[in-house]
Amino acid sequence: MSTVITDEYMKEMLTTTKGYTVVILKSAPNRSQVEGADRIVWEHGRNNFRLRAEGILSIVCPIMDGSGISGISIFNAPEEEVKTIMDADPGVQAGIFTYEIHPCRSFPGDRLPE
Repeated sequence: MSTVITDEYMKEMLTTTKGYTVVILKSAPNRSQVEGADRIVWEHGRNNFRLRAEGILSIVCPIMDGSGISGISIFNAPEEEVKTIMDADPGVQAGIFTYEIHPCRSFPGDRLPE
C-alpha cells in the first residue's frame, strides 16, 4: 500500500521549507601539479569537519568516481557567507578545487538515512 499525499498536505509542507546553499566542488585542471596536494586536501577535510561541528555545513558528500566533481555539500548559511567560506578553503586557495554555489530550499530536519 502506498502513502497518499494530498495537494493540501503538499501546500502546507512547502510553507515549512528553509533556504540553504548547495556547493558543487570540482577538481581544478592543475590539481596534479600542486605540490603537497594530498596534505592540502587533508586540511580541506579538517575544515569541513570544523564547519560541521559549528552547524554551518549540514551535509558533506565526497565524490570519487573520476567525473571531475569532487563533492557536494549543503550549507546552513546564506550564499554570500558560503562564498566567503569557500574562497578561504585550503583546497580552493591552492588551486586544487573550484566550486559552484546554488541557493536551494529544503525541509529543516531532513537528513540522510542511517
